[in-house]
Amino acid sequence: MNGLPFPRTESGRASILPATPWHYSGDLLTVEFRTHPDNVRRLLPPELGLAPEDPGAVAMIWADWQSCGDDGVELLDPVRSQYKEAFVVVRCTFEGRLYSRCVFIWVDKDFALVRGYLQGYPKKLGSIHQTRPVTVGRAGPRLSPGGRFGMTLAASDRRLADATVTLTGESESAGFVNSHPMLHHRYFPMIELDGRDSLHEVVTMAGVNLDLGPAYRGEATLELFDSPSEELSSLQPLEIIGGYFRSVGTTFAGGRTLKAQ
Repeated sequence: MNGLPFPRTESGRASILPATPWHYSGDLLTVEFRTHPDNVRRLLPPELGLAPEDPGAVAMIWADWQSCGDDGVELLDPVRSQYKEAFVVVRCTFEGRLYSRCVFIWVDKDFALVRGYLQGYPKKLGSIHQTRPVTVGRAGPRLSPGGRFGMTLAASDRRLADATVTLTGESESAGFVNSHPMLHHRYFPMIELDGRDSLHEVVTMAGVNLDLGPAYRGEATLELFDSPSEELSSLQPLEIIGGYFRSVGTTFAGGRTLKAQ
């Protein structure tokens, strides 16, 4: 029986995910800000520590992605390749090394949701939108000073975040929070539902074949809103660091298990 991860059939054609590697190309808009370090601490398992420098730094990132397997067949059936996501990244330490870690994330397609579960991303479904840059006409910003971008996130009929980035010029990077290998936990409870996990791992991963477009910096705004079923607003910004735009290409070919319990 074949399939990654399911459904599994003899042919594997019905699987929700293609075989790895997975290739990604997308436009990312980032707002970096500082919250109180205690707010980050509450989102980390006890075995993880805060970053030694700027422990309250957070990145909220909107991404407009196109992805596919090695044969690229999804690109000719775009509903299977195009999706959007908004995610929140902090930094943490594990066994003396500094990592980036996704603590909240929303996507708008089922294949992106399940793919995230395999990687340890805590994905949920949401409604994500961001302004796209243009090279012709007036229905969008240019990648040049003065270009203005808006980003929104909603889930379960509630608006969770509004953000803007107004470009001021080119940049050497697209921020510092989401610049380390990712460190995630993969959990799955036992069927007895008695508090034990049948899967409990600490894993790390990083993209390969990284292909980066020019980075742009800018001034940013960010508002986070309360919701009865979300905790994003617990990271209310104390200070905006800045905003960024960058087009990114990368490939996921697997990760590495650091600890299994």
